[in-house]
Amino acid sequence: VQLQASGGGLVRTGGSLRLSCSASGGIQRIGRIDDMGWYRQAPGMQRELVAMSNMGGNIDYTESVQGRFTISRDNAKNTVYLQMNSLKPEDTAVYYCNAKVISYNWDDTPVAGNYWGQGTLVTVSS
Repeated sequence: VQLQASGGGLVRTGGSLRLSCSASGGIQRIGRIDDMGWYRQAPGMQRELVAMSNMGGNIDYTESVQGRFTISRDNAKNTVYLQMNSLKPEDTAVYYCNAKVISYNWDDTPVAGNYWGQGTLVTVSS
């Protein structure tokens, strides 16, 4: 399973960006994506949860982005989005897509995995 993220870039304070992340099975067949969401890691800092959506529709946001960021999913496309508004310099980080996936090998053996995307850089200038 591979996660492909896109949408990062440079934006001024108060601006907006939309991140996208799509999951593909490669040689495996994706059966179900449970949790799917975003983490971020700023320079010199630990990776932190930004927003997470589970299959049941429950959503968690870290407190610092509540009211500014919105996570959404298109389950038919195995894709998660993060709409980021009112961006602040402290939002500057590499954003990583994360997904917990049940996939199947060629012989229908189920595989449970926790996968990460390659990271996309978001830079907010003051």
